[in-house]
Amino acid sequence: MKLKKFVSVPIFCVFSLMGFVYYITVFIFIEDWTGLLSSPGLLNSLIFTSLASLCLFSFATCVLTDPGSVPSSYLPDVEENAGSDQDAKCTALQMKHCEKCSTYKPPRTHHCRVCRRCVLRMDHHCLWINNCVGYWNYKSFFVLVAYGTMASIHSTFIIVSCAFQKNWNLEGMLPVKIFYVICGAMVISLTTTLGTLLAWHIYLIIRNMTTIEYYEGIRAAWLARKSGQSYQHPFDLGAYRNITLVGILYFLSPFVCIYVSVLTHMFPCVLSILNVGLLQSSFCVLYYLKTLNL
Repeated sequence: MKLKKFVSVPIFCVFSLMGFVYYITVFIFIEDWTGLLSSPGLLNSLIFTSLASLCLFSFATCVLTDPGSVPSSYLPDVEENAGSDQDAKCTALQMKHCEKCSTYKPPRTHHCRVCRRCVLRMDHHCLWINNCVGYWNYKSFFVLVAYGTMASIHSTFIIVSCAFQKNWNLEGMLPVKIFYVICGAMVISLTTTLGTLLAWHIYLIIRNMTTIEYYEGIRAAWLARKSGQSYQHPFDLGAYRNITLVGILYFLSPFVCIYVSVLTHMFPCVLSILNVGLLQSSFCVLYYLKTLNL
């Protein structure tokens, strides 16, 4: 049962952190700053509650959504990829075999040692969602990080604003000071962490690569330089096309946390394939899923 995936210490920690930050932001700092029932208080409470709800929804989607499994009957269509050097490169990308699963896997698919299976367009295995971040839940993961960053920035702003208007010269303020310092340090650390993670994944989207592919690319570039050659990420079509293909505007729809129409757009090999048509590429995921009637 999918709900069993929530039975995890890291997931419990995430829920606890969300609940704690929400409680202190709304019921302590907003109340102390402007008053919860004032117009500014209601506005800030509404904004923060909306961001927190989006985070909670995206987090649940990350946990419950299968990141993408390779059908057991999948076989690479080698015959269609014979001819030009370009086709040979695509065939080399396509002919990947997982020794642990004893099956072929499409390009950008990797075996997860934790989940013990191959995951489509695997980015990484995330301890905090007790799941892999892959093809079908990458969008919800990105949304989670984006709205989490916004919420933590908003919380930091509220705490700082509340601290500036407080009269610290009154007696007995030491415990309050300690509480403010602890909460401020925690929220600022959270903002820094999530902001850095968000910037990292924006960079990956611009380059049309995953975290795994980034580190694989470092070694590939080193080997290429060693042999006097240059290395280019095979899925990088340029920043504009990468953003367009991934559908960055689609990420802005907060309540749609899975890919729908951009399935083929995540797997272009090089630019020339796009000119021919993505569906002619034999390793497009949409193609073999339709072929297998999945």
